[in-house]
Amino acid sequence: MSNHLKNTTSPYLLQHAENPVNWYPWCEEAFEKAKSEDKPIFLSVGYSTCHWCHVMAHESFEDEKTAEVLNKYFISIKVDREERPDIDSVYMLVCQAFTGSGGWPMSIFMTWNKKPFLAGTYFPPKSHYGIPGFSDLLNAIASQWKNNRRELLQSAEQIMSHLKNERSNNSNASNENLIKQAIQIFSDSFDEINGGFGSAPKFPTPHNLLFLMLYTKQNQDYDVLKMAEKTLLQMRKGGIFDHIGYGFSRYSTDKYFLVPHFEKMLYDNALMIMAYLAAYSLTGNEIYLDTAEKTTEYILREMTSLDGGFYSAQDADSEGVEGKFYTFTLNEIIEILSEVKGKWFAETFDITTNGNFDGVNIPNLLKSDDLNGEFDDALKKIYEYRKRRTKLHLDDKILLSWNSMMIAAMSMLYRVSHNEKYLNAAINAQKFIEDHLCDGEQLYTSFRDGKRSDNGFLDDYAYYIAALIELYNSTLDSNFLEKAERLCEEAVQRFLDNENGGFYLSESVNVELFMNPKETYDGAIPSGNSIMAYNFVRLYQLTENEKYRELAEKQLEFLSSQANDYPAGHCMFLLAKMLHEKPPSHIVIVLKNISELEVIKIKLPLLANVIITSECQKYPLINAKTTYYVCKDHAVCRRQIQQPKSLIITANSTHYFL
Repeated sequence: MSNHLKNTTSPYLLQHAENPVNWYPWCEEAFEKAKSEDKPIFLSVGYSTCHWCHVMAHESFEDEKTAEVLNKYFISIKVDREERPDIDSVYMLVCQAFTGSGGWPMSIFMTWNKKPFLAGTYFPPKSHYGIPGFSDLLNAIASQWKNNRRELLQSAEQIMSHLKNERSNNSNASNENLIKQAIQIFSDSFDEINGGFGSAPKFPTPHNLLFLMLYTKQNQDYDVLKMAEKTLLQMRKGGIFDHIGYGFSRYSTDKYFLVPHFEKMLYDNALMIMAYLAAYSLTGNEIYLDTAEKTTEYILREMTSLDGGFYSAQDADSEGVEGKFYTFTLNEIIEILSEVKGKWFAETFDITTNGNFDGVNIPNLLKSDDLNGEFDDALKKIYEYRKRRTKLHLDDKILLSWNSMMIAAMSMLYRVSHNEKYLNAAINAQKFIEDHLCDGEQLYTSFRDGKRSDNGFLDDYAYYIAALIELYNSTLDSNFLEKAERLCEEAVQRFLDNENGGFYLSESVNVELFMNPKETYDGAIPSGNSIMAYNFVRLYQLTENEKYRELAEKQLEFLSSQANDYPAGHCMFLLAKMLHEKPPSHIVIVLKNISELEVIKIKLPLLANVIITSECQKYPLINAKTTYYVCKDHAVCRRQIQQPKSLIITANSTHYFL
């Protein structure tokens, strides 16, 4: 029997539509029912490719007896964290305050007026290792609700007061040494043998690597570059990279980058493309460009809709087993490739009889230096076999912020590779956004099955502005830049805290929770506040409009105060700060006729700000011909180049990445 999720479009909610639990989506009906029936609410937040979400669903939400308890004593609500980042953000703060950590599935117990009194993540069906069993917990809470409700409500008031006070007590002091402190933190935690930082699990966090590489570029500190390069090479060789079908998994469960958590997320792969492109532009090492192109090949082949949008994620599990889709036995490889070729492949890719992961094998090159493509034909055969053998669940909703990241990544890849298929893919995705996720300057978070979400959040605006800036950089089409400026004004109006600085996650008029967070920490992806700082810096450099300089400096000052406690957790902000203080080369193309833009053939590196203009007092034409001005470090333009067949700028300029 279906529950109230059956008419939703979220793949995650639909996975639970046939549960015996009487789930509701987040809606007024659920809260009114909890109020009228005097029941607490159980809120479960997750996403469709989350392994432990699947585990808890199979163990508890599909269990008739557990469902009976939930249905009797609670009103149960399911939320897709990717569709409602506001709910996820606020209650994740609650979960961290209660338990000291967070994760998904996130389990929140609260009142009908959304006040949380208990929180956790995954709960097993039976108590073990000090973790209460889920059914035992439900019965205990039901008893407390009936017999000792005052204590629960006091807990809710205390946790909300704590979170509100913590937010208001953030330091306002800025620190000019944040960049050097962040570099030191990375240096102290760097794993020189295996790459990455700290111990297991190891997350890619490509924006951290982008920061390290920009620091190298600006300061010629090649010890810092070694940290980024070692990490990028180990990830490329490890099992976190899918050597058969390409693309990167979510994170490594070990310190070697061998055994990943196998789910693949669009945002991870977008940011990884950027990081590998940055490494290529710094070093010229072809393996970095090869990795970026292979990752993009995966996105275009498996994660792109027919109408141009990019899907969200692929699952870690197949047929209920994590990693089954990605792993092989030695016998399988030999059967696919033949005895001789199969053993050669197995020796290169660490495939053995005993296996390197629960008796099976994750193909990897950690014990080999063979990255030169000798096995291209073999990899194609294994790829085709793998597709026939089993399937992966695909989360096919289109998320605006994640699509924007991939648009930016493909735009950058086009400028490096000069392969127009990447630019075409980026433009097609941007058209999809305009058709389905925009209404003028109103943006929407997600789209699936012909329906879009009700509203947009800061991250949607921030990332889409960044994507439009990258499209402008790749096409020199002023329409993209003008759209970015309009959306920037809209984001300021909707989300900026004019009194205290920074941007709220939600519009003030649409806040329905007990707090509206200002996210500044760069976690799995850079925060919306960091990206807005980056956008202001980039728009000022591209337009020379003083209002963007003022906005940039205010936002950088706000983020400086937020980054004091742990600057290494705010790398995208630090990257924006470095770009502001040491801008990239500034190239002005003065056209005799604006129509000339269509025939200009200009080859630009990954860096530099390019402005197209007609003749003016500051930038006159020379000899009545198209003129190119190249400027650096805020200096007066010193160089003019007239009517080149192509312009190749090789001066030591600062890179920009997003």
